[in-house]
Parts: sequence; structure tokens; C-alpha cells
Amino acid sequence: MSPAALPALDPSFFEPAQNARAWPFEEARKIVKRLEKSGKGEAVFETGYGPSGLPHIGTFGEVARTTMVRTAFRLLTRDQVPTRLICFSDDLDGMRKIPDTVPSKEAMEPHLQKPLTAVPDPWTNEFASFGDHNNAMLRRFLDTFGFDYEFASATDYYKSGRFDHVLRLATERYDDIMKVMLPTLGPERQATYSPFLPISPISGRVLYVPMKEVNAKDGTVTFTDEDGRDTTVPVTGGHVKMQWKPDFGMRWAALDVDFEMFGKDHQTNQHIYDKICAILGGTPPEHYVFELFLDAEGQKISKSKGNGLTIDEWLTYAATESLGLYMFQKPRVAKRLHFDVIPRTVDDYYTHVAAYQGQDASARLENPAFHVHYGDVPNPDVPLSFALLLNLVATANAQDTKVMWGFISRYIPGASATTHPELDKLAGYAVRYFNDKVKPFKTYRAPTDIERTALQDLHDRLGDQLGSTNAEDLQNLVYEIGKKYEFEPLRDWFKAIYQVLLGDDQGPRFGSFIALYGVAETRKLIADALAGKMLAS
Repeated sequence: MSPAALPALDPSFFEPAQNARAWPFEEARKIVKRLEKSGKGEAVFETGYGPSGLPHIGTFGEVARTTMVRTAFRLLTRDQVPTRLICFSDDLDGMRKIPDTVPSKEAMEPHLQKPLTAVPDPWTNEFASFGDHNNAMLRRFLDTFGFDYEFASATDYYKSGRFDHVLRLATERYDDIMKVMLPTLGPERQATYSPFLPISPISGRVLYVPMKEVNAKDGTVTFTDEDGRDTTVPVTGGHVKMQWKPDFGMRWAALDVDFEMFGKDHQTNQHIYDKICAILGGTPPEHYVFELFLDAEGQKISKSKGNGLTIDEWLTYAATESLGLYMFQKPRVAKRLHFDVIPRTVDDYYTHVAAYQGQDASARLENPAFHVHYGDVPNPDVPLSFALLLNLVATANAQDTKVMWGFISRYIPGASATTHPELDKLAGYAVRYFNDKVKPFKTYRAPTDIERTALQDLHDRLGDQLGSTNAEDLQNLVYEIGKKYEFEPLRDWFKAIYQVLLGDDQGPRFGSFIALYGVAETRKLIADALAGKMLAS
């Protein structure tokens, strides 16, 4: 069942939505035209999930992005057409290799090629199987995020008979399916290929074996089982599953799917999925192909390898809204999915939310915040950036948010964790992120002669600004000194400040940092750096 209701839509968006240009609206218009042509009374969205490893952010991205398109569709149809989102897990797939993330590979070896829902849970006894464990991991996050979806298990759908009609049709049109598949295979594979994968009654393994007979009248297949004997089983009731390429098209036909997006690695097979769907009596859905996420080394992230970020890792250092923004931004451009993208994404999110408050309906529909929140955008009071808080953690040596609030309340009189809960949450993320991901890699350097002179001048001039929290005046002072000592380009002056004082190549607007950290404290920071204390530490 769905864990959350769809958010109500503001009717004032219905009219401007007709001309909205953001990518979810472009995709939603294709679905509107599709339903107008077919006369169908509901729109079915689907996302696919292979639970061979722990869920990663790419999996979440498919659900988030699909929900963005679903929201746009609801606006274009003035919320008059029912919609469903099916999150489908291919958990009847055989475990072809043992993931690197499991505690004991040896314990998993006897279960190779068995359906994922027939493999014991390698982590705990809480779940009935490996597939159930990973499915629960996915659902836990989707529920936390508040998605409206229907979770579908391939094991349940095959065994319950939900696919029986289309599977029997596949026996009748077996030759047509083979005509699509065989030209895509090499000679050796052609000799043994079958779109049906029987599950051995003897071992329980998913078998990649040729069919000796496909009986359309009885709806059965005959194959040589692992004991060398010919075995006949029905294609219904979970006795077989389909190879993954035909399975895509079969599922689309059986569930009457209208929209599914997938990664670029599926793009070359898209025409195969579509042809199988049509052979089995369905109309291929609208597609959206997105680029793949990359890890720190530029390699594709993988569930089985466990590279890149996990869902839990992102949420350790930032809120789910920032993750939603990362998914919205340029989905057709390959992007690095690593810890260092988090701070910028968090600050971009709050920038978009702040801009949203002053926009009219048309502009709001183009604002990423609208799509991140599916039309229900909050108005949090967050007057400080994540980047600024990270540098405050560094210079204040903060191990918790109590230290942070000592500075924040001076900068924003009357502010507290109670009056600014969103800022308090952001400060907590900053403490964790800095201590785990920034502090171990900080590298300070000594100033050059000209930098030393300029920093000393800044130190002295700040003596006239004691007690000031005027970020603009303080920023102008920093600019003035940079120009006085003829740094060219001027960004070299700020880079020197960041490297010498903060141990980083980049940082926040420095006038804002001084206002938050304190003029007296900044003067001491400069004095310590000029005395070599940063290098010593």
C-alpha cells in the first residue's frame, strides 16, 4: 500500500502549467497526448529496481524524478486523471554474483543462481531473504521521503498469477519473441537462448538453458534439468521467469505502463523492450533516458560494488530535500555522486527556496524547489549558508551545535535552536560533515611575503571594526585591502585567505564569515596564522 498521500495541488498552477518549460513538464506532455490517443482513464508510472545489492541513490533518483513527472502530469490534466506509481523489484532474478558488500561471501556461494528471494539474508535474521532485506531497505527510505507508490515484487507477481495471461501469450508468440532476440546475440548464445528461464524443481536455481519444447496449448515449457532429465513446467505460477530484456517488455504489457525512465546503459536495448511489449499486446510506454552517476574516480556507481554514495551516507550530512535537488538538476548530464557535491547542493537548495517566495506562479513552475517538493514548497528561515557554517565549525573547533549557536546568536540577536529549527538542523549536518569529510584533509600553507603584509593590514584594520556584524562593510574592507596590494586577479587574494586561514582552496563570502565568527576572533585567527600556529597544528 502507498505510505503517503499525494500532496494537494494549488489550482492557481493549472493554467501556467500549460506553458511550463521545465523538463518534467516536457515529459508529462507526452503522457497526456498518449492518453488522449488511447482513451485510457489513468496514467501508470513505473520504476524498476534490481535488488542484487543495497539500494543506492541512483535507485532513489528514478523514483524522485518519476514523481516530478507525475506531479507535472497532474497539473497539466488539472488533477482530473488518476495516477499510479509502481516501484517494481526484480527480486525473482537469480543471484549471478555475490555482492562485495555482504559480510561473508563463502556463506553465499551455495545460493548462487537462486532467486534473490530464495537466498538467506546475509546480515540479520530479520528478513526472510536477501531480496526481502534489500527491498525493505528501499521501502524504508521511500517511506521516509514521503513518496506515494505501490511496491511490487516480481516474486509475488509471478507466483500470484498477475503475469499469467501475458506469460501464456508469450508461449503463443514465442517465435516472434525469438525473432527479436536472436539477431542481438552471438552464434554461441543463439544456440542456447530462451526468453524463458525455468526455476529448477530440484535445486531451486534459475536456469539459463534452451527449451526443448514450448507448448502454447498447455502453457508449458520442457527443458533438461540439472539431473539430466527432461522436465516440463507451466510458465505460470512462478515456475519460470523471463530473461531480463523480454521481462521489461512483458512487464510493460502486463501492467499497462505509460511511463518509465531508465539509465543510459539501457538505451541500446530500448527498441527490444518496446518490440517485446508490442508482441505481447501492449503499447510501449513513454521513455526518458537519464545519464549515469559516477563515483569520485569517474566510474559508474554500482550496487554490487558499493562505490559512490549510499542513501544513508547522504542523509548523514544533508537533508532529503538537497538530494531531491541533485536529482532534478540536469538529469541527462553525467554527474559525480560523491561527498564533495553535498555542500554546494545544500546551498543551492536554500537559494532556490528563498527565490521561490517572491516569484509568480509561472516562475515558480520553473524553480527547482517546486519540483523537489512536488508543488508544496516550504519557507524555512535559514539565513546562513552550509559553506559558512562549515568554516565556522573549523575555526571554532565546534564538536556540537551548542558552540555554533554561541556565534550564531551573536550574529542574529534573539536567534536560537528553537526559533530557527531548520538552521539548527543545518548546523548539525555541518558539524558532522566537517569532522568526517573536511577536517582530515585540511592543508594550511604559509603566506607569501605580499600575502603576509596584506593579512597583517587586514588584521590591523579590523581593529576599527570590533563588534561589527555588518557583513557588507566587512566584505568591502577585505576587497579594499586586496585591491590595495594589487592582487591580480582579485580572487587570488581570497584564495590566499582561504588557504592560509582556513586550510582550503575555497570558502564562503569572507565578510559574512567575519560577521558570524566575530571580528576579534578573526583577528586572532589571522595572528595565529601569521605566527605559524596553523601549520604547527
